[in-house]
Amino acid sequence: MENKNIEKDELSVKELMQKTKEWYLYLLVHWKIIILAIFVGASLGLVYSFVKKPVYTASLSFALEDEKSGGGLGSALGLASSLGLDVGGGGGSIFTGSNLTELFKSRVMVEETLLSPVRLNGKVVSLAEMYIQNSDWRDSWNDNPKYKNIQFLPETKRKYFTRVHDSILGVIYENLYKNSLSVDQKDKKIAIVTIDVHSTDELFAKYFTEALVREVSDFYVATKSKKARMNMDILERQTDSIRGELNGAITGVAVANDNTFNLNPALNVRRAPSARRQVDVQANTAILTELVKQSELAKVTLRKETPLIQVIDGPILPLPKEKFGKANGILLGGFTAGFLLVLVLIVKRILRELV
Repeated sequence: MENKNIEKDELSVKELMQKTKEWYLYLLVHWKIIILAIFVGASLGLVYSFVKKPVYTASLSFALEDEKSGGGLGSALGLASSLGLDVGGGGGSIFTGSNLTELFKSRVMVEETLLSPVRLNGKVVSLAEMYIQNSDWRDSWNDNPKYKNIQFLPETKRKYFTRVHDSILGVIYENLYKNSLSVDQKDKKIAIVTIDVHSTDELFAKYFTEALVREVSDFYVATKSKKARMNMDILERQTDSIRGELNGAITGVAVANDNTFNLNPALNVRRAPSARRQVDVQANTAILTELVKQSELAKVTLRKETPLIQVIDGPILPLPKEKFGKANGILLGGFTAGFLLVLVLIVKRILRELV
């Protein structure tokens, strides 16, 4: 039994070697066309390396805001809360960690960034126009009345855009989101986030990176500090109102005193208005003192909420670039063409044997 198994194994090995030899001889017969295909593929790869534009990478790293509160401020805020006054608290952890990285890649932030103004060749244009020019889209749009007059002026409000404008911005966003924009927190223990933008245009990569960080930072500040700012505005209005009441009460006391000057002691009832005004002055003084304190606390809280982002390293020209090298083009083109031709020859013979 063991001898039979050995013989079968030897037979299988011999058959495999025989088949391999047959395929080798078959391909060897077509060596000229294979060499020609490799040469053509290598030539195309070399041409591609000249045509392919280098890709520039703009990198910017920033640190997230530290959310820790100071002990003295925390005690003061606690006292304010116990008095029924809400002097802030901000947006909490809405835009921290992974939420913040997704905010950078959100459509609303990217599109607002694309409408940011930049100076290009002595003109002020939007980043969207810069992207369109780099992509050579206008060459094909000139023959299409639907797109011929489409413009993206800097800082234009979205409500003035047409459906065509929105669709173009949507295409640009998809291209940037899938191929150009990456936001990553490399180490979860370190609150430093890196944003990379890849583009064949060096200036676009730099300008877009810087503008995106500005847009997200402004949006975060407006959102996270909204509650604290509202409370501060309310306290300031209340302070101004009480100050006006206090000034009126002080004037009223003076008027009442003038009316009771050299008053007959038997007519003390005439002094009642002056006494009431004096009480108003004392009450408004106490209220104003407390409101001024709470207003200052609200200002401290508002300052504490900003800024969100502290830029550490920004993109500096010249940017790092990745170019498709000539050697890579020759090797990749030659290998791909040779592999595809060999595959075609193999499939052709298999089909012939099946028929």
